[in-house]
Order: sequence, then structure tokens, then C-alpha cells
Amino acid sequence: MAGLPAAGENALLAGLTASATFAALHTADPGSNGTSEVTGGSPAYARKSITWGSPSNGSVSTGASLVFDVPGSTTISYLGYWTASTSGTVLGSRALDTSQTFATQGTYTLASGNVSESIS
Repeated sequence: MAGLPAAGENALLAGLTASATFAALHTADPGSNGTSEVTGGSPAYARKSITWGSPSNGSVSTGASLVFDVPGSTTISYLGYWTASTSGTVLGSRALDTSQTFATQGTYTLASGNVSESIS
């Protein structure tokens, strides 16, 4: 057997989604230390609890929308997966499809199902 069958891929993703329970926005690649996380604003930026669907065929997607408050003068370009609402451990990240610049305070929404991870 070469590689993992879908059941193995699903098991790995289930482990990730059980631990990656918060999402964060970053202004640059957060790397392995979770740097460049957005801060500030009114209402203040905060990580959001992330809900995942069940892994299937080596892929998993979010099960609910994420709405972040973003301060003005901020350009967001990455989404990070975290183990806690503050501090915690960054478990991974992905570049957003397109960076977005906020001249003034605003919100950034990731619709349900628009964030997905797969093993291939």
C-alpha cells in the first residue's frame, strides 16, 4: 500500500480538527510561532472559535461562518489555526485567497465551508 487510504487521511484530519479549535487572522505568514497576528481595533480583534465538519475522503471544511473584527490600517493575508482563544499553540496556517486591506475598522467573514484542509 502506497500512501494513506481515505480512512487514514480522515483520522489525521480528525486529530487536527479536534485540536485546532480557534482561528486567527495574520498580516503575514505566521510561521511555526504564530507571528503577525492582528491586534487592536474597536470592537477589538479576537480569535474565533472554529467549527469543523466531519472529515470525508481526506478533506474537511468549516461547519460555520467566522466573522472577525479588523482594525483600520490593517492588511490581512493569512489564517492561522490555534489551540486556544489566547496564547496556545499555532498548528498551521494558510494564505487567504486574496489579501484584504482595511482603511477603517471593519469585519472579515469566512463563510461556512469556505475554509477546508485536505491530505493529498
